[in-house]
Amino acid sequence: MNRRDFLLASAAAVPGLRADEPVGTGFIGTGNRGSYLLRATLAQPGVKVVAVCDIKPDRLDKAATAAGRDQPATFTDYRRMLERKDIGAVFIASPCDLHVEMAIAALQAGKHVYCEKPAGITPESIGRLVRVAKASRTVYQVGQQMRADAKLQKTIAKIHEGIAGKLIMAKAQRHAGEDLDHEGPSKDWFFNAQRSGDVIVEMAVHNLDECNWAIGSRPDRAGGFGGALLWKDDPPGRTNMDGYTLSYDYANGVKLSFTQVFFHPNRLPNGGQYLHVYGVLGAVDVGGGMFYPSARGAAPVALLTPEERQAKPQNDAHIAGFLECVRTGSKPTTGIEVAATAALTAILGREAIYQKKVVTWQDLGVEI
Repeated sequence: MNRRDFLLASAAAVPGLRADEPVGTGFIGTGNRGSYLLRATLAQPGVKVVAVCDIKPDRLDKAATAAGRDQPATFTDYRRMLERKDIGAVFIASPCDLHVEMAIAALQAGKHVYCEKPAGITPESIGRLVRVAKASRTVYQVGQQMRADAKLQKTIAKIHEGIAGKLIMAKAQRHAGEDLDHEGPSKDWFFNAQRSGDVIVEMAVHNLDECNWAIGSRPDRAGGFGGALLWKDDPPGRTNMDGYTLSYDYANGVKLSFTQVFFHPNRLPNGGQYLHVYGVLGAVDVGGGMFYPSARGAAPVALLTPEERQAKPQNDAHIAGFLECVRTGSKPTTGIEVAATAALTAILGREAIYQKKVVTWQDLGVEI
């Protein structure tokens, strides 16, 4: 960390809030995900949207209209927005290659930061973010919102309590029936691996973070294979993958098999996303909230009540948790340690595929 970064981060003042004072927020990036964050934040009590920022005029106008209640200022340069003294918290939903740059600038400006996943797409940039975030006195939270899911929290707590015994292996996947829309609003960056970090970092970072959480560790090394298997140069100039398979060896000895594809036919069984965690006493279907004992004749055990199983997901819980941290100064569940570990887990797998060799955590060169 250079001296300028350290001094700026250390001097950043935590915005003081009275109990009855709304949290002033600013939004950088108001596309698909940014619009969701904006709507969800507007639904929270004690919040004011002070400003919105986007380089695309149609998105900026739409965001300003959505937040019309608060009459936000509009910006096309996020640096100018960060100069506003009435903004205490910033939501970042830009393309992945801009996350670190924008998060560091916001932290150095003394803002609390909610940044969409991934935290970053290169080890070097993540290392810089870790140093600045740890030196800052404001909140940094990444959008790994699966950790705010009450069903997953309860199920994974049962794993950590030992319901499956000592963990030995896990199997997870993220399978879709079709590729991302080739003419969609994200086509200008998603299919460019230099901007998105490739699909494992842009998408599967959610699933891999869930694996880290359930396993209670992080990988030591990874090996795998993949590429553009079906959608070759489609759309033209494509550099990201559409399918891959990975093996991870975790620091606590657990082995993980993970796959992601964009060509799993919708009617073919065993599609979608899942995580199965195996222990010496049986296995847990994490998404299903079920434990399957290994003992012959033993019946499956529901880890959730019927009411919990039927409850609708609280999609905005992660945002509410961030705002609570801003108000109280408490530590977020997905702070810089979780954020960096999740992104580096995905990068570890990506580099193993790219380099066609086993890559170790030490090879990434980042201290968390």
